[in-house]
Amino acid sequence: TAARYAAGRHVAVSRLGLAQGPIDEALGALGLKRTITVIVGGFSTALGLARASDLIASVPERHTGNLRAGMHSFPLPISTPELTVSLLWHPRLDADPAHRWLRGVVREVCAAIR
Repeated sequence: TAARYAAGRHVAVSRLGLAQGPIDEALGALGLKRTITVIVGGFSTALGLARASDLIASVPERHTGNLRAGMHSFPLPISTPELTVSLLWHPRLDADPAHRWLRGVVREVCAAIR
């Protein structure tokens, strides 16, 4: 449940060192607050800490499958906003073959996970 999830000790992931994010906003809307024990800059670090402790690491399922092997995983018991992925480039790279290939791959991957 959301209450059991919030009651645990958490490792937060923020490249900017922020202690609050979409998960905290969703919990706050339910009158709940989680305890963040440590803030790290990446998902692999968060999972490493969770693996060696009783901390809860909230990470994206699709991008951390191998890193979560052998760990207990569960879907978030709250709804969070979807992320928007944007791809920007300088106009001089429009015709660059390598850049066109990369843009195509990113589009394919994003379309496949909708």
